[in-house]
Amino acid sequence: MTSANETTPEASRAMLRRDLRSAAARTARPAHPHAPRTAAKGRTWGRAIMGGLAALAVIGLATAYLTPLGSVIAAPASAEVTPQVTLYASALGDAQTVEISSLEPASATALNRDAYTVYVKPKPTPTPKPQPASVRSRAGSFTVPFVAPNPGTAQAIAYDIVKARGWSDGEFACLVSLWKRESGWRVNAYNPSGAYGIPQALPGSKMASAGADWATNPATQIKWGLGYISGRYGTPCGAWSHSQSYSWY
Repeated sequence: MTSANETTPEASRAMLRRDLRSAAARTARPAHPHAPRTAAKGRTWGRAIMGGLAALAVIGLATAYLTPLGSVIAAPASAEVTPQVTLYASALGDAQTVEISSLEPASATALNRDAYTVYVKPKPTPTPKPQPASVRSRAGSFTVPFVAPNPGTAQAIAYDIVKARGWSDGEFACLVSLWKRESGWRVNAYNPSGAYGIPQALPGSKMASAGADWATNPATQIKWGLGYISGRYGTPCGAWSHSQSYSWY
């Protein structure tokens, strides 16, 4: 049970509903007799304002759409069109780009000529042409004259002298082998040691005892040679045997 001053929830809700209905009724009624005409006039002005705003909106949209189109139309026909570059083409271009500075040749290092030596290959010494040899001996020196060698003739002279000494053909054969090794049966055969002639007398001037023409006459050289062999080795074969053992006689 509640007191007279206390209000129940139901009563509070009822009062709230009543107040809301009263406020709504007051809002709906005009404040004075001319209120309906004023409201109608306000609605007319509102419509006019809304219509103007709508027109401005349409004009703005039209301008926004038509301005880019006008720019495209006004652009010169000769303007270059920039082709679109794909991502692949861009990556390929980057891969093919080369730094020009990396291709520039490095600056040449200054050449220090003092650090190098030049080797010039010496020219070969020309072989001197054979000249007439000068035979030096205890008796003096002389120039070997040029005599065309003729071994057949020298051997023919030697054969006659060998036979005159009573030696056999075998002894002559030993003599041929001996002097073939020593001089090749050449009358002007010369050895740097000083040996000269068919028998290679050392020195060659020894043969002067057999004749003054010892430097050019094969017969004089053969007579001296056979005398030397006879006095030292006895026979030509004895001299040949010694030459085979010691390479000299």
